[in-house]
Amino acid sequence: MANTKNILKIVLPLILLILVFSCRGYRKVTVEELENHIKYLSSDSLKGRFAGSAGDSLAALYIRDALASYGFKNLTGDGFQRFRVTSKLVAGPENSLSVNETNFTPDKDFMPFAFSSNSGLIAEAVFAGYGFNINGDSLKWNDYQGIDVKDKWVLILRADPETDKSMSPFIPFSGDRDKVMVAKDLGAAGVLLVSGSIFDSQDTFESLNSNDFSADIPVLRVKREVADIILLKTGKKIADLEKRLNETRKPFSFATKTVVSGKTEILREMNTARNVAMILPGENENLKNEYLIIGAHFDHLGMGGPGSGSRTPDTIAVHHGADDNASGVSMMLELAEKIAHSGGSHARSIICLSFSGEEEGLLGSKYFTENPGIDLSKVNAMINLDMVGRLQESNVLQISGVGTADGFREMVSSENDTNIIKLTLSDEGFGPSDQSSFYGKNIPVLFYTTGAHLDYHTPADTYDKINYTGMVKISNPIYKVIEKLANSPEKLKFREAGPKAEQGRQVRRKGITLGIMPDFAGNVKNGLRADFVTPGKPAALGGMKKGDIITSLNGKTVNNIQDYMFRMGQFKHGQSIVVEVLRDGTKVNLLIQL
Repeated sequence: MANTKNILKIVLPLILLILVFSCRGYRKVTVEELENHIKYLSSDSLKGRFAGSAGDSLAALYIRDALASYGFKNLTGDGFQRFRVTSKLVAGPENSLSVNETNFTPDKDFMPFAFSSNSGLIAEAVFAGYGFNINGDSLKWNDYQGIDVKDKWVLILRADPETDKSMSPFIPFSGDRDKVMVAKDLGAAGVLLVSGSIFDSQDTFESLNSNDFSADIPVLRVKREVADIILLKTGKKIADLEKRLNETRKPFSFATKTVVSGKTEILREMNTARNVAMILPGENENLKNEYLIIGAHFDHLGMGGPGSGSRTPDTIAVHHGADDNASGVSMMLELAEKIAHSGGSHARSIICLSFSGEEEGLLGSKYFTENPGIDLSKVNAMINLDMVGRLQESNVLQISGVGTADGFREMVSSENDTNIIKLTLSDEGFGPSDQSSFYGKNIPVLFYTTGAHLDYHTPADTYDKINYTGMVKISNPIYKVIEKLANSPEKLKFREAGPKAEQGRQVRRKGITLGIMPDFAGNVKNGLRADFVTPGKPAALGGMKKGDIITSLNGKTVNNIQDYMFRMGQFKHGQSIVVEVLRDGTKVNLLIQL
């Protein structure tokens, strides 16, 4: 009996020591576990994790189950937050086109544009050159002078007279949808777009882009042979007209005296995507009802192809997305495991969110912030991890959002060893990733990334190119910041940092902004919501408020983000415009000077 007691005295401490060290193994971010996560999420079997696809769903299951195994609980329901996404646009069976009793074949002779409405029109066609109505200081070109397009089809050449020049002044006005908006504003009831042989010798049709919003009139892309039949009574052909316009640089428009009958139908195929939402309850009774959110999107570009966002759009192949963003998800999972197995790590509750639909326009994070299931005012901060797998030899880690809360910059700097990791800091909270959705709700944000690379948005973003040792290095300062944010007794004070101006080609071309952050996800129909209104900028000075829904600019309708960008591109610095907004169900007109 005595011997047994002596043995126990020796063995029990050893067992306890073994248990302690085995538990500590959970507390480490390891190369092996990071690689296992990324290998699976970026594997061929998940086929690029396109939002709403089977691979996207498998990724969501994997992430939820991993978090559950660490002790995280479902934030709501089964740990998923479901929302609808567009899987693709297809031309419906109702598309038709006929000229002079000749019926043309869809996909072969014509096809609708993605931004076409589902409607029809029987009317005369008018040729309007390149469809320009430009009245700038250095460039003037009006294809609509002297012609009547009201309630008619307008036949327009695509592109511009300088397709061989990368810096042409025509570029800001040459987009297909922009030309349709110009024609619509001038009374056209439908638009026919055709490619000249100089612009496109093959006369090919492009795939439908699922990110396009309707322009509210029928819009058809027609082959040159079809356009020539429409022009038959005039004795002119598209090839000759394109050559004339390019050489003379003067508008040449006319009535075709031909009636065109057309109908367009775009079908939007929808799928269900899922955010993963899991919570680890806080350890402190006074702070557990406050939250720290750690987020990373898991969707990617699927098999790529035209309109997918791939930088190799002609290649149909698995876009693995190892760095973008299996790396961010794996980092989130490893940090979550470390937090869950480290006592005293989180007085506040930790919410791990993994988003789908980021590549489609921050759809998942936008959906969560609109339907959070928690009181967002109780969120201390949101940390976003996106592309953290390619730490370079310079050992530079980029962190945005350090200006979004008092003391953020000092905190981030003090928790990092510059002998190991060099930091590049930016104050701005708004950027091309999911933290923007939370910044728009007045939540302090930090966005961690190791930066872009040549494999970005290509099939070459594979797991074997990830710097796993580098990921372990950067996990240490990130974890220290998480601990600080999860345990500090004082809640952060939000601060606006950096421009909230809208992004988009039409706005950038002239630098005209209202000073808002628009709702890119299109949560509001028949208008564009201002998710942020920056103090001191034109919108704020003119009385616009956060949450206002812009319905028109200078009397011209705004139904979506694309309409808004086009309208803004028509204005000049110093111009005063009337902005109609819907505020709490009431229309309000604001006079705003740009």
